[in-house]
Formats: sequence, C-alpha cells, structure tokens
Amino acid sequence: MSVAFTKEESAETAAETMLPDRPISPHPNLVTEAGLKALEDQLRQAQAAYEAAQAIEDVNERRREQALPLRDARYFSARLRTAQVMPPPASTETIAFGSTVTFRRGDGRVQTYAIVGEDEADPKLGMISHVAPVARLLMGKAVGDVIEASGQELEILSIA
Repeated sequence: MSVAFTKEESAETAAETMLPDRPISPHPNLVTEAGLKALEDQLRQAQAAYEAAQAIEDVNERRREQALPLRDARYFSARLRTAQVMPPPASTETIAFGSTVTFRRGDGRVQTYAIVGEDEADPKLGMISHVAPVARLLMGKAVGDVIEASGQELEILSIA
C-alpha cells in the first residue's frame, strides 16, 4: 500500500497541537466565592470540550481540537489548587480585597470597581484585580482619601 493512502500521525502535527501553558501569576491566588465557582465552571467547560473532541475520528483534527481545552484544563486545575478563598470584607471603613469602591477622577468621572481575584477581573464589568496598580493604591484607604494614580487624583466617595 502506498504511503499516500495511510493516515499516519506526523511529528509535525503533534508539535503543532502542543500549546504552551498559560502563564500563572506569581501573586497569591486570592479569589472571592464567586471567583472560585467561576474557576470550577471554566474547568468543567474545558474538560467537556476536551471530551467532545475525543469523538473526532481523524487523529490530527482531534489533536487540534483538544489542544486548547487541554491547555485550559491544566491552567484552571492549577488555579483551583492554589485558590485562597477570601471572606467578604469585615468592614466598609477601609478598602480591602472584595470591597466595592466608588471614586471620582480628577476629570470629574465617577467610577465604581470591585476588587477581586486576577482570574475574575473584568474592568468592563466593574471588577479589577487586587494586583492592579490602582487597586494596590486603594487598599487600606478610607472614604474621603485622595490618591494619585496615573497622573490623576482619585477621591474615594464610598466603600461597600
């Protein structure tokens, strides 16, 4: 039989489908309860996508379809292993992990952000990571405090 008619796994195709691991932050993996649940959901989704790809008959196509979910499953497994669930802030007197902060920028804009874990941060949804520069500046501050961030003054209006 001619080699042209056989489906052999090529080393090239195997190398193409080996995605590098997603980078893991060196910072403590602090998470809220919601953040922990989101990590668990994302791991389940990655595992389900990997299992669905196992049904693909063509070995090269199967590898391509499994690459991303496999990488994501490794990442979310690692993040779940190191997750440190933080209790809600005990007080609204000072800003802490889990606080929701409203502040006014020097240009008059008022913004509200919750300070959450790195994997759950989404500024468009009003959530910033506890390791973001502005979050680090806000930690420990109280209503009425003014901080300098990126050349602008931020006045803390409320903490929830």
